[in-house]
Amino acid sequence: MSKLDEMGTKVRKLQLRAAIAKMKLRDLAEDLPGKWTETEEVAEETFAVLAELDGARRELAAMKKLP
Repeated sequence: MSKLDEMGTKVRKLQLRAAIAKMKLRDLAEDLPGKWTETEEVAEETFAVLAELDGARRELAAMKKLP
């Protein structure tokens, strides 16, 4: 498997993780104010996975631009 294929696979996995994190955050928001104590933890988790996804997408785009 090439580096480009590996990065594409990583991005797809991160997209799934990001979608799950986003749903958890949305579900938590619907339960507010009942579960307000979990807000920071879920938001930080979502932020981290979205930041990782953004970095992987940028790296994949850079790899695709190389000859």
